[in-house]
Amino acid sequence: MKIKNLNEIKTKTEVELKTLVDNKKLELMKNKVKIAGGKEKNTKQNWMIRKEIAQIMSILKMKGISK
Repeated sequence: MKIKNLNEIKTKTEVELKTLVDNKKLELMKNKVKIAGGKEKNTKQNWMIRKEIAQIMSILKMKGISK
């Protein structure tokens, strides 16, 4: 995730962030199925999606602590 996108995510509310995490988890699941089926060759994409989920979860945790 680029720094520009990360800064945009920091401005979102907790509800929007939770929705974004759910969407990313769904995207990860779909990508795993594509890789298992042999339709997707880019296996690094799973790593990138998991990294984005972790970054969003970290921002969620920081917002929870600040309240």
